[in-house]
Amino acid sequence: MAKKPKLTHRQKRQVAANRSKRLQDKHGDNKQTSVDESQLMSGVVTGRFGKHADVEDAEGNVSRCHIRRTVDSVVCGDKVLFSKGDDADSGSVRGVIEIVNDRHSVLTRPDFYDGIKPIAANIDKIIVVSATLPSLSTHIIDRYLVACEDIGITPFIVLNKVELLSQSERETINQQLKVYNDLGYEVLFTSCKTGEGIDELNAYLDNNVSVFVGQSGVGKSSLINKVLPGADILTGEVSDNSGLGQHTTTAAKLLHLPAGGDLIDSPGVREFGLWHIPTERITWGFIEFRDYLGGCKFRDCKHLNDPGCILREAVEEGKINAERFASYHKILTTMDEQRPSHSQPPGA
Repeated sequence: MAKKPKLTHRQKRQVAANRSKRLQDKHGDNKQTSVDESQLMSGVVTGRFGKHADVEDAEGNVSRCHIRRTVDSVVCGDKVLFSKGDDADSGSVRGVIEIVNDRHSVLTRPDFYDGIKPIAANIDKIIVVSATLPSLSTHIIDRYLVACEDIGITPFIVLNKVELLSQSERETINQQLKVYNDLGYEVLFTSCKTGEGIDELNAYLDNNVSVFVGQSGVGKSSLINKVLPGADILTGEVSDNSGLGQHTTTAAKLLHLPAGGDLIDSPGVREFGLWHIPTERITWGFIEFRDYLGGCKFRDCKHLNDPGCILREAVEEGKINAERFASYHKILTTMDEQRPSHSQPPGA
């Protein structure tokens, strides 16, 4: 008898997903209708750990909860309704998340196997953290800005570790970042060692739900330790061999700031994929392009050497920054390279 071919990793995930859907179709409706919302407690998800999540109620008590199988996803910042156990007989798990309320915003990233994965929910501010070490990459900043524009949340750019800069290096970087100031983005220089910019960052975070994004190694955890003394977030150094930061945040957490705001600390990603976003939204994400969109000679203009491309003309006339224009095309190229073979471009 011939051996059955082994399933690929992706096929195994698909089989599991199909089985889960069948179970939900069979039992989900009964479970959903059996929930009496009047008997549930309101809470906010402050941590996600595998199949469980920590939920804080209105009195500040935190319960480790199971996640009901009918719930699609749970991330830090989600506002939920949950049932609480009567006693501690179940061990450390004391409740069950029954319902996730609608989100007013959600930050997502693409996953090679699982499609689009949410990172944080109900956020008001996104702080894009970069640093002088391992190196300043305006292209990486551009990628984050596109993601922020796609979900409609204005980003705040922070350049950390500025104590490592000489005066001449600082002037050079000021010129590099001037394009963002000119576009209306706020830019702040910070140093966890000298304290530069920390008070201004605290003022920006007050009374908002914020999330820090950026490559590993740029000092996100160190900044959190500064704006929230006592958080004791584990910090790491940049690798001498690779020049990349060492991942120090292993699970997403929602932390309360002294002024009343909240901060979501989520695991860093070295490369922020955008292949799940339609090309038109990538173009829209470059805010200086918007006045020119729809004005090219051809509707399918690629904004390269196409005749009658007014975006290209604006670059040549100095109305659009040439480096940002090159960054835009680099993003489109890497999107095609990073897109999994089993995933089709939106609209294909």
